[in-house]
Amino acid sequence: QPQTQAAIFTRHVIQGMDLQAAVCAPRWLLGRTWGQASDSLKLEGRFSARTFQRLRESGHEVEALPDFSEAVGHAGAIVRHTNGMLEGAFDPRSNGSAAGF
Repeated sequence: QPQTQAAIFTRHVIQGMDLQAAVCAPRWLLGRTWGQASDSLKLEGRFSARTFQRLRESGHEVEALPDFSEAVGHAGAIVRHTNGMLEGAFDPRSNGSAAGF
């Protein structure tokens, strides 16, 4: 969970990525989760082949996950802008949505 939260925050707040795009962008997972025995670096398949190659060349044990893998968790986000507007984003890896009224 902290890896996903840090990635979405960094993408949206620091890099200026659209909130929905930040939630949808490819994710990674380092370490064990959901009872898995593997400590490898797991990347969604939407990362470039070059990214996989460079990580392996750097000595990382890398596994490929499906493009929108639930293994990286489900995320959602709501941002309150300085003008009071609320912006929401949902994760295509889950069955949620963002709605307002």
